[in-house]
Amino acid sequence: MKVYFISGLGADSRVFKHIRLPSGCEKIYLEWIQPIKNESLGSYALRLAKDIDTNERFALIGLSMGGMIASEISKTYSPVTTILLSSVPTSRQLPGHFKIAYALNLHRLIPMKLIKSVTILKRLFTAEDPADKIILRQVIRDSDPIFIRWAMGAILQWDNDKMPFPLWQIHGTKDEIIPLRYTKPTHTIPKGTHMMVMTKAKELNKILEEALGSDEFK
Repeated sequence: MKVYFISGLGADSRVFKHIRLPSGCEKIYLEWIQPIKNESLGSYALRLAKDIDTNERFALIGLSMGGMIASEISKTYSPVTTILLSSVPTSRQLPGHFKIAYALNLHRLIPMKLIKSVTILKRLFTAEDPADKIILRQVIRDSDPIFIRWAMGAILQWDNDKMPFPLWQIHGTKDEIIPLRYTKPTHTIPKGTHMMVMTKAKELNKILEEALGSDEFK
């Protein structure tokens, strides 16, 4: 079975380097495409989904913003399961300060150079392995400022109340971007931060084995 991965804002497939799937599962990365001006998250998700082979069964794994994209894709297509990492399935589960940020138009006012600098510092301190810190630094520096600006606005304007089914939502108890108290995941990772995909991969892989290792998916 093909498993399509969607990374988070300002990231790419490199953040999944520690993720291991059960035998019989094939990793496929959906790489970001250029957004259309003022495009909604839902519209973008459907364009991104054009690279999915819907002639055979597939699963979705979305990290952070990628999880929101996966939730939107699941509304139109029918993955055997949707797995969210450090993300939320509906816009109602986003922290309240996201709405305040949108109302104040902060995503347009904050200089991109500052955003990327703060992001680098934040993520470097949440990565335990020196090699991971190097990768994260490279990922952020390689990110497209225009895409980041659009994505921030699209997330803040996201409007979705439909839950994917079936859903596996894995969240860290120490997530600093989307605090646990705002959402109700199916599984939690003790002391997991927003970047637990790199720092808590061993725990995540065990849950992914359970989610995707069933004989019905092979």
